[in-house]
Amino acid sequence: MISVELIEHIFKAASISRWNDYPRMTNLVELDKQAHKFIIAYFIAKMEKEVNMRFIIEAGIFEFLSRVVVTDIRPDVYHEITRAKNEQVSAWVLSKIAPMIQDIENGEFLKRYELFLQGKDYAKERLILKAASYFATRWEFNIVYQTSSFLNDIDEIKAKVEEELEDYYELIGARKIALNQKISKIIDLSGRLRFQKRWAQTPRIPETAVLGHMLVVAILSYFYSLEVKACDGRIESNFYCALFHDLPESLTRDIISPVKYGIDGLNEIINEYEMKLINEKILPFIPLSFREEFSYILGIREGQNEESTFVKNEFENRIFNNKPSVYSGSLDAVNENRFRAIDGKALKYCDKLAAFIEAALSISYGVKSKELENGFLGMYEYFKTNPTINGVNFFKICEDIKEYFKL
Repeated sequence: MISVELIEHIFKAASISRWNDYPRMTNLVELDKQAHKFIIAYFIAKMEKEVNMRFIIEAGIFEFLSRVVVTDIRPDVYHEITRAKNEQVSAWVLSKIAPMIQDIENGEFLKRYELFLQGKDYAKERLILKAASYFATRWEFNIVYQTSSFLNDIDEIKAKVEEELEDYYELIGARKIALNQKISKIIDLSGRLRFQKRWAQTPRIPETAVLGHMLVVAILSYFYSLEVKACDGRIESNFYCALFHDLPESLTRDIISPVKYGIDGLNEIINEYEMKLINEKILPFIPLSFREEFSYILGIREGQNEESTFVKNEFENRIFNNKPSVYSGSLDAVNENRFRAIDGKALKYCDKLAAFIEAALSISYGVKSKELENGFLGMYEYFKTNPTINGVNFFKICEDIKEYFKL
């Protein structure tokens, strides 16, 4: 499904500081920026007609993997270099990435990456990704500007940032964001998840935020989907379910499992309150044209009793067949775009694997605590007891990580 080398490459983004030549009130890292970009791209794409969402996801992953390779080059310098030496730069980036991805999907994923680097197709989708990257960068710049107003070049940079906005006005979503309409509130809400750190107060290296964690789970879900030969509709649903699975935490904050499940009945109370906040502070700001689809991705469906009209469970298998419903059979039987199947139980595995990796990396760097070690061992035993789902061996990945980092 995924190599340890590729996992390590993805998590390097959590250690790449952005705007590091400017004073900042908080550390801004590449992983969070990329996560925010994917979220913004989703909303812009859904407001356009005839957009290839599979390409949006895959090209976004390609851009992310490439960005980690060229991280030491300032964006303006990098853009100047690519204008003059694009083929050479692409070949160099490919040489770094290819060994990590050559075995995925029997080499087909690598072939699509090579085609993507040629940049000859999907003009609208590429523009959407570029616009999403711009808005994520602009969101960060608003933070940087607060602490850099004394610098003599900051207003010149601000003018350049604002000027670039015109490049994306042909996109409906870009105009709505620029005008600070409803959808901008969701983008702002999701961006704030970069300030919520994972593992509560436990010191870790690299430190990761809830926002970055959501993207890691989404990328793991994507490679899982490739492994089970999911159709495009299922790939899309799995990816965005994973990408938004912790969005409600922007309203409730991350409540660690020992607290959530340690008090009898607390989890049910939290879930009920979370559903109330979603109805008040998220769904009203989603355009009506895809609000039903977005609710499905979040795992919202009608409850089974009169007391609870709607319930939320993002980690249950489900399909959308006229309306969202839990699906207890094999999802391979509904592996068609029209069903938009979601492998909820497998996404739970991806979520746990992401947490296992977070703990493993920190322990390998020598920064560990009782909570981290217990979490690492607990999840290792979980995957040892439940190694596979839908034929995909997650425990093998855990063993590879354990061996690779000498844990």
